[in-house]
Amino acid sequence: MSAEDGYKVPRMMRERYETVTEITDEFCQKHLNEEYADLCRKMAAALSRKRPSPLESGREKSWAAGIVYVLGRVNFLFDKSQEPYMSAGELCEKIGVSQSTASNKSREVWYRLNLIQLHPEWCLPSRLEENPLAWIVEVNGLPVDVRMMPKEVQEEAYRLGLIPYVP
Repeated sequence: MSAEDGYKVPRMMRERYETVTEITDEFCQKHLNEEYADLCRKMAAALSRKRPSPLESGREKSWAAGIVYVLGRVNFLFDKSQEPYMSAGELCEKIGVSQSTASNKSREVWYRLNLIQLHPEWCLPSRLEENPLAWIVEVNGLPVDVRMMPKEVQEEAYRLGLIPYVP
C-alpha cells in the first residue's frame, strides 16, 4: 500500500497515482519548487485513499492540474506579492488543460479534503512558521497562539498533533 515516496497509496490506485505525480513533479520542478512537488505527491496520495477515489475517473493531466491549482489557492500562488508567483491561466497553459478544467478539479479536491486558505497540513513548509492557523489552539475555550505559551504546553500540543513542531 505504500509508494516509493513514502505516501500510502492503495495498490489498485498505484498506476493513476504515479501518472498524476509524474505530471506534478515535472511541472513543479520546472516552474515552482520541491515543496510544491512534495505537497502534490502527498495530496495525490490522500485523494487515492478516498473511497471512492476521485482520481479513478477523468484524465490524469486534469487531476494533476487540479492538485497544483488547489495547492496554489491554499498557498497564495496566484498573488503577485508572493514567491513563487504564477497566474492561474499560466499554470493551466503550462500543464496543458483549460482553466475551467483545473478550476473544477481543484473545487472537487477542495471539498473532498475540507480545505481552507493556509490549511496547516497543506501549507508550504517554508511558510508554516508565519502561518497563524498552524499555531492557534483552544485553551479553556479561547483561541491562543501556542508560541506564546510555556514550553510544556507547546510540547503537549505537539504530542497531541495540534501543532506541526515545537517552536
